[in-house]
Amino acid sequence: MFHSEYADVPAVEEPIHEAVLKGAAGFGDAPALIDGVDGTTLSYGTLDTFHRRLSAALAEAGVRKGDVLALHSPNTLAFPAVFYAATRAGASVSPVHPLATAGEFAKQLSDCGARWIVTVSPLMPTAREAAERAGGIREIFVCDRAEGHRSVLDMLGSTAPEPDVTIDPVTDVAALPYSSGTTGVPKGVMLTHRSIATNLAQLAPLMPMGPGDRILAVLPFFHIYGLTALMNAPLRQGATVVVLPRFDLDTFLGAIEKHRITGLYVAPPIVLALAKHPAVARYDLSSLSYVISAAAPLDARLAQACSRRLGLPPVGQAYGMTELSPGTHVTPLDAVDAPPGAVGKLIPSTEMRVLSLDDPARDAEPGAQGEIAFRGPQVMKGYLGRPDATDAMIDADGWLRTGDIGRVDADGWLFVVDRVKELIKYKGFQVAPAELEALLLTHEGIADAAVIGVYDDDTNEVPKAYVVRQPTAHGLTEDDVMAYVSARVAPYKKVRRVEFIDGVPRAASGKILRRELRERA
Repeated sequence: MFHSEYADVPAVEEPIHEAVLKGAAGFGDAPALIDGVDGTTLSYGTLDTFHRRLSAALAEAGVRKGDVLALHSPNTLAFPAVFYAATRAGASVSPVHPLATAGEFAKQLSDCGARWIVTVSPLMPTAREAAERAGGIREIFVCDRAEGHRSVLDMLGSTAPEPDVTIDPVTDVAALPYSSGTTGVPKGVMLTHRSIATNLAQLAPLMPMGPGDRILAVLPFFHIYGLTALMNAPLRQGATVVVLPRFDLDTFLGAIEKHRITGLYVAPPIVLALAKHPAVARYDLSSLSYVISAAAPLDARLAQACSRRLGLPPVGQAYGMTELSPGTHVTPLDAVDAPPGAVGKLIPSTEMRVLSLDDPARDAEPGAQGEIAFRGPQVMKGYLGRPDATDAMIDADGWLRTGDIGRVDADGWLFVVDRVKELIKYKGFQVAPAELEALLLTHEGIADAAVIGVYDDDTNEVPKAYVVRQPTAHGLTEDDVMAYVSARVAPYKKVRRVEFIDGVPRAASGKILRRELRERA
C-alpha cells in the first residue's frame, strides 16, 4: 500500500459553493473571470453577488433540495455562477456535453431525473427536443437571450430571499457528471460536496495558485478536469480564470499573449499542437510559467519537445478520473526531479495499491505493473441508480479499481501504462496501445495517431494504427508507417495494419474514443 509523502489534509465538510467562494469577499475587486474573446470581466465580489442572486431566483422558480439541474453550455462567464447558484439552492448539477445530440441529452435527463435545464441560445433547439423526449422538465432557462425563456441575466435582478437550505456535505450530491462512455454505457457519477471540496484541498499543496496567477480555461467546464482544475481550484485560491468557449489554436495562443496567462492545464492534443504547430512561433507566450497535461496519456518525448519549444520547465502531468472527484496524482509545480513519463506524486490523504494482473486479489511485486486502486475521501458516492456497477468498481473496503495499469518507482512516481481492457494480447504478449501511439507521434510525417487491437485471419489480435498525416506528408504510406514502428520495437509489438484518417476521434477531455475506431475497424 502506498501513502502520500505529503501531510494529510482534513476532510472539507462544506457545500462546494462555500468551499470555493468563501474567500471571494477578501479578493473583492480582483478579477475572477475574464472572457478571453471580448474581455468582459467579473470581479470576485460580483461573482459572489451574482451566484447568490441567481440562487434566490432559482429557488423562487421552484428549485428545491434534491432536484437535478442540467447545465448544458460551453465555457462562459455564466457557467460558474449557475453552477454555484444551483448548489446553493440545494440542487445537484449534471453537466451536459454541448455537442450532445438531442437523443444523448434526453437519455442523460431521463437517467438523472433532471427537472431543470440551463442552456445557451445556440443550443436551445437541442435542449428543447431533449426536454420533450425525456419529459419531466419544468423549465428551460437560458444564459443569454431566447424568446419564450427566462434569461439568467434578468434573474440576477431577483429580490427574492436567498434560500436557506441545509446541505449535508457528506451525503448530498453536488455534481452528477456522466462518464464518457468509452468503455460502456454512460453512467451518472455521484460526487458529493465533501468529495469535490476535499479533493481541492488535497490538490492545493501540489498545484498552488493565488492572486496574480492567470489560468486559461480552454478545456470544458462540463468535464470534471475542467470543473476542478480550471474553475473550482483557481476560484478557491484567488486566481483569475480567462474563459474560452472552445479550442481554436489561434484564439488560444492569442489569449495567452493578450491576457499574459501564467499556467496551462491542458490535454495531450494541445501539448501536441504546442510542440509541433507552426502557428506557435507567431505569438508571445513568455508569460507562461508551467504546463500541466492530464485526461489522457502523454508521451514523455512529446512533453519534452513542448517544454523545449516554449522554454519552460518540463511539462508536468496529473492523473485521476471522474469517479475520483477527480485527482489522485499531480506533478508538483516545484518539482525538479520528475522522471519523464511520470503522471505525478500521490496527493495527501490518499492510499494506493497496485494489484497483480494475474491475481487481482493480491498486490503486484514492488516496481511491477498492475491495476491501480485507490481509497480516500475523493472516491465517488457511487453510480446513480447502478448499485451493481458501483459494487463492481468499489469493493467492501472502499478500494476503487481504476482499470488503469501502472507502476510506481522507488521515489514514489506513478507511471500509467494503459487500460486493462485496452491491452492488445498478441499471441500471449501484452502490447500497450499508448506506447505505440507515442512512438508514432515521433514520426515527422504523422500529426496524430491511435492504436487498437483487431483480429487477423488466424484470429490473432494484432495492433492496427489509425494515422493522421501531416499536411506536408502526402506521400506517407502504410508500409512507411509499419517500417518505422518495426525498426523501434520488439517484434511482437509491431503495427500490422494501418489506416489513414482525417482525424482521431476524441472526447472533450482528449481521450481517444477507441470504441468509435473499433466500430469502423
